[in-house]
Amino acid sequence: MTDPDVERQLVAVARDFAADEIRPVASAFDQSEEFPADVVRKAAAIGLTSFDLPAAYGGGGVESVRTACLIGEELAWGDAPIGSIVGSASFFAEPLAALGTQEQCERWITPLCGDDPPMTGLAITEPGAGSDAAAIATTATKVDGGYRLNGQKTWVSGAPVGRYYLVYATVAPGTRAKGITSFVIEQGDEGFTLGPKMPKLGSRCYPTGELFFDDCFVPEDRRVGDEGQGFYGVMRLFDRSRVTLAPNSIGIGRAALEYAVDYAQQREAFGKKIHEFQAVSFRLVDAKMALDQARLMMLHAADVADADEPFATEASMAKLAASEAAWKATNAAVMTLGSYGYSREYPVEKWLRDAKLEEIYEGTSDIQRLIIARAMFPRDN
Repeated sequence: MTDPDVERQLVAVARDFAADEIRPVASAFDQSEEFPADVVRKAAAIGLTSFDLPAAYGGGGVESVRTACLIGEELAWGDAPIGSIVGSASFFAEPLAALGTQEQCERWITPLCGDDPPMTGLAITEPGAGSDAAAIATTATKVDGGYRLNGQKTWVSGAPVGRYYLVYATVAPGTRAKGITSFVIEQGDEGFTLGPKMPKLGSRCYPTGELFFDDCFVPEDRRVGDEGQGFYGVMRLFDRSRVTLAPNSIGIGRAALEYAVDYAQQREAFGKKIHEFQAVSFRLVDAKMALDQARLMMLHAADVADADEPFATEASMAKLAASEAAWKATNAAVMTLGSYGYSREYPVEKWLRDAKLEEIYEGTSDIQRLIIARAMFPRDN
């Protein structure tokens, strides 16, 4: 657990940064779809990009999932896509720190703790392997001195601007999870090419793309962990990331709800403020309840994780509740503003677009329900 005073200070830093540096530029980056490199560097300068990376390699050493969630909510309130970029290093660094050697961690985590951290990417999804991560078809064939990778990855966040990628491939095709192994690929490796940036509904400034491997040689020292350990590493990451993605949803929903409440207190119709109509106020009440309930579920899941107890079910419940609360809140905001809510002159349509992603990535809402159901109805041995 993080010391409460330290936690409050970190959250306050994130809140101020979100208000001063993220919120004012969020709309411009959404419209231009440019990568917010200057914002990331500003965040790095005050430790927001590396607060949860290991202290041994220059990071802030904050291990508490709860603290990460509280910081993440503030950054997402500023803007979820930019906040996600600021906090993206841990997705690459955590499996590396868990399975990699000290030399590997020094080589690839240490640069992430500097003032101009390189972007990284986690490459799991394939055209034929999304929710079913064990169906990975990209192969890693053992050769002298290393491996040859062949295959394709898609929906890789940060791909067009990344320098390092943690890529999952199978060393034993047909064995599903048993053969999955992770490798670090660096920009410029022979046989590795990037596809174009993929156009998206929301999260536009956080570029997403495809990776292609055509007999890409990977030296032995780029393999992370033993052969077959990759699936364990990524499932461990998913449990944690599903908790730490929940604050993205809550931050989006909170921003939209605050805006809608303020608007409802200013806008008049039929001779009175529109919040005086129950159709308006009750819709916003329901959104607030959903967000507050989701926040409690998120913090509970984080506390279970911090207690080093199994938390996969709690993680799925937190992500599911938060993502659906975000959609409820942003939709309520759009409805409160009416036709203005549909206009790009107002921020609520952007929040609605960004919220939809939260129900899809890192396991769709359907997958989260499946995980929860399996915990409720375990199979007979």
